[in-house]
Amino acid sequence: MIKRGIQTKALWLALVPATLISVILVAWLTASKISDLDQSLHDRAEAMARTLAPACEYGVSTGNQEILDHLLASTMREPDVKGIAVFSSDGQIVARAGKTNWAQAPTATIAGNGVNHLDYPGSLVYFGTIQRTEVSVDDFILTAGKLISQPKTMARSIGWVGLEFSRTSTFAGQRKVIAQSLMILLTGLVISALVGWRMGRQITRPIVSLSRVVRKLGEGHLGERVESDGTGEFGILQRGINGMAARLQSMHEQMQEKIDQATARLAYQATHDALTGLVNRREFESRLERAVSSSILHGRTHALCYMDLDQFKVINDTCGHMAGDELLRQLALILKCELRDRDTLARLGGDEFGLLLENCSQEDALAVAEEFRAAVQRFHFKWEERIFAIGVSIGMVMVTRESGTVANLLSAADAACYVAKNRGRNRIHLYEQRDSDLARHRGEIQWVGKIQQALEENRLRLVWQDIIPLGANDKSRHVELLLRMVDEEGQEILPMAFIPAAERYQLMPMIDRWVIENTLNQCKGYLKDKSPNDHCLFGINLSGASLKDPEFKNQLISRLEEMPGIGRLLCFEITETAAIGNLSVANQFILELRRLGCKFALDDFGSGLSSFIYLKNLSVDYLKIDGAFVRDMAYNEVDRAMVEAIHRIGHEVGLKTIAEYVESEQTLEVLKQIGVDYVQGNYLHAPQPLAILCDRR
Repeated sequence: MIKRGIQTKALWLALVPATLISVILVAWLTASKISDLDQSLHDRAEAMARTLAPACEYGVSTGNQEILDHLLASTMREPDVKGIAVFSSDGQIVARAGKTNWAQAPTATIAGNGVNHLDYPGSLVYFGTIQRTEVSVDDFILTAGKLISQPKTMARSIGWVGLEFSRTSTFAGQRKVIAQSLMILLTGLVISALVGWRMGRQITRPIVSLSRVVRKLGEGHLGERVESDGTGEFGILQRGINGMAARLQSMHEQMQEKIDQATARLAYQATHDALTGLVNRREFESRLERAVSSSILHGRTHALCYMDLDQFKVINDTCGHMAGDELLRQLALILKCELRDRDTLARLGGDEFGLLLENCSQEDALAVAEEFRAAVQRFHFKWEERIFAIGVSIGMVMVTRESGTVANLLSAADAACYVAKNRGRNRIHLYEQRDSDLARHRGEIQWVGKIQQALEENRLRLVWQDIIPLGANDKSRHVELLLRMVDEEGQEILPMAFIPAAERYQLMPMIDRWVIENTLNQCKGYLKDKSPNDHCLFGINLSGASLKDPEFKNQLISRLEEMPGIGRLLCFEITETAAIGNLSVANQFILELRRLGCKFALDDFGSGLSSFIYLKNLSVDYLKIDGAFVRDMAYNEVDRAMVEAIHRIGHEVGLKTIAEYVESEQTLEVLKQIGVDYVQGNYLHAPQPLAILCDRR
């Protein structure tokens, strides 16, 4: 298309001017030639009329018919003469020759003497006047003193001679001229077209070559080159196109190489963990899926191990995430060395690893798992000046035809790993259907769905229990808010049934948010209806997971700032384990909330004697003695001694003590003797719905 367009334009560029010039010239020459032919006929006819008229004078004047016929016959032999007639002065025909239709001369149209012509269709008629000449002589004319004779000529019209000429030959000549002119014109145009085509081809050939190469380059054929045989501007264009094509090809090759490298990196990243270089969870599940298919189709046996590092959290919390990442990298290198060629080791997330042992019996799988466990146990992680011992808990499940789906296998392996941790960590547990620990774990998993559904359907409830002061001068009101769940049948479920599952599966921050939001909504009326000295302090339990969650803390602070003064009504209860295990985080949390007026209680205190040394570092207001010591202290001297020690140490550091689980009169009397500040228990007050308390304002 490009070639045809350029050549056609070049041809028209050469042909159109030549055609216009040729047509104009040929038309002018043809018109001139036709005019010359017509004028020649007129000139010849006029000359013949002028010559014949005098010749006929004698015949007309003497009436000699023979002479006139002879003259007419001689004249008829001239070309183009169609007919001749001689007329008398009165217009009658005296003699005629040829084909004429004249009856008499058209005297009305013949003017005077001389030659006149008339035009007829296809004919040309000329009339010449026949004149009689008379000569007279005067004898005595004086000239130069002498008398000489002088002749005197006199002429008189005696008739006319008419000649009719045919224009047929003239028209034929004109047509011939036109035909010759057209032939010359066509020949010239053909020659011009050939010359123009040839010249256009010479001019457009390099352009067409450039266009073809550019089109090929545009289609992606970067190896195309134009033949560099031109000079001048075409040579510059050809060399420029070739240089551009070479540059494009080089850039394309470099770009393709980068794309291939990036694709390879993406493919690797899609299947591998960025931190450790191990296979990631998605690729691991894909390989496990293939292993399950091979078990179903071919009856092969494989082993799946779910490995969770022990004490990893301690390293992360004490040394930071950089130390934890470095630990995972080093440990991945060690575990890779224990792999067989056909096995797969993957990082499933956090400090959890997956191991797929293909075509492996149960005995061999346990042996390989033991090698992994021992390798991790031998490894000691050094960070700065500290050295940490690491362990790993491994849950194993065999992959057979009856194993079920990949999700079922991973769930079973995770459950077995959970049992290994509960039984002391750093050990291997093989999944079995009848395992009671596994049954309990599966029950916890079921609770996860129930908890989420209860949150969505707003089936959680808050109840309150009085914390009663034993001092006669203490008139303050202090209650603890307790959580209940209502099942689909409307039955109330105590927190110990679902809280362990919520703690294990990181649902406690969601539950704590619900508790705080509902507490604020139901108890904000105390700010309006109670005086500053006549208010109730609401005790709210916070989990360790919420304590460590920066987002939870920020949301809580923001919510309290929206309700100025509400903080003085709140007392957050934190368990001893959560506070001591995250001492710096707990202290930061407490200090920021205390600025908003909140108080804090250390719950379940006394389960670990080593925690006494941390009391002076925790900015709390109340010390709640673990109910395990309070419940039987009236009959158990050791429990009573523990309660007395905790109470005494609490007072030493300026804390008020609260004894919970007071279930009898005897226990209450012993606590009064010891001097505990507050008591709490079902014996004193059974929990009631929070709405009852709020309606008493």
